[in-house]
Amino acid sequence: QVQVVESGGGLVQAGGSLRLSCAASRSDFRISAMGWYRRAPGKQRDLVAVIASGGSTNYADSVKGRFTISRDGAKNTVYLQMNSLKPDDTAVYYCNVRALYDYWGQGTQVTVSS
Repeated sequence: QVQVVESGGGLVQAGGSLRLSCAASRSDFRISAMGWYRRAPGKQRDLVAVIASGGSTNYADSVKGRFTISRDGAKNTVYLQMNSLKPDDTAVYYCNVRALYDYWGQGTQVTVSS
């Protein structure tokens, strides 16, 4: 069984920054990609950013230029650096680990006040 543990959420003012971290508990399986999704109140869960094992990245248009995803493959850890945060970024952020199956974290709340 794989545990996916997120950290780093919190409350920040608009224009501020936060850094999310996510670690997968196992290292004996092949991860093809790791990424972040978010669900805002009353909305569906949407992709924020994803990074493949080879290092290629993909971002939602709404976060391009503000968010940066990075990965430490040796530690099975992915990070999301979020700068210039806006109130619209308020959501629960979920980490996804894609291997043979998809594994999800429990979510971490990010709240951006205006």
